[in-house]
Amino acid sequence: MSSEVRHVVDGDRPYPLVRFSGVLDATTAGTVRDVLLEVLAGQPEAVVVEVGGLEIGEPAAVGVLHDIRRATSCWPATHLTLCDARAEVWGGSGWAMCRDPAAAFAALGEPRSGDRIALELEPRVGAARECRTVITAACAEWGRAELAEPACIVVTEMVNNVVAHAETSMIVLLASRDEAVSVAVRDRSTVTPSYAGAPVSPTASGGRGMLLIDAVASRWGSLALADGKVVWALVTQPGT
Repeated sequence: MSSEVRHVVDGDRPYPLVRFSGVLDATTAGTVRDVLLEVLAGQPEAVVVEVGGLEIGEPAAVGVLHDIRRATSCWPATHLTLCDARAEVWGGSGWAMCRDPAAAFAALGEPRSGDRIALELEPRVGAARECRTVITAACAEWGRAELAEPACIVVTEMVNNVVAHAETSMIVLLASRDEAVSVAVRDRSTVTPSYAGAPVSPTASGGRGMLLIDAVASRWGSLALADGKVVWALVTQPGT
């Protein structure tokens, strides 16, 4: 049995539709992960994945879907739906199940509008200032004006980190989520941020940005991608 996975991403639907075919095993699970995380890095409201064309070469490889759900449960917190008549094969994935994409799209309904923003920026001085302007206006429109200040603190640290260290193009992703505002920055550096949870030494050359994000965000994290990463944070009212 040839170990290969093929995929097609259809972006001309209400939500992205990803179709897989081939053989899912320990070798190809990494490809499935990379493809799905690339789609999820755009913070879609939902993703529909058709897996009826996948043969299960190794049952343990199905665990890659559970791993993806766990890694993205806080951000982007996308609604994940698998489509296949063989529901029993995917029972441990934690994904919602539908027989086919038509049923999945019907169940999901129409996407919300106006609660997601993406900014494509180069690593230049002034990028963070541009983001703060957009965030302030978005929070006011979303009825979350009180979250504008902490969200601006978060985006400033994230964007300035890309400008100073990653030095790559970036996509800043903003979203209104229930009582929270999410802020995320995708760049093309595979170096993920680290934070030990301890005060930064006055003589340290860095590390204060993550300390500040940790102080104002209710939670934050990073998502490793094949060609970079996303650093994300959720900003909420204290106590929520």
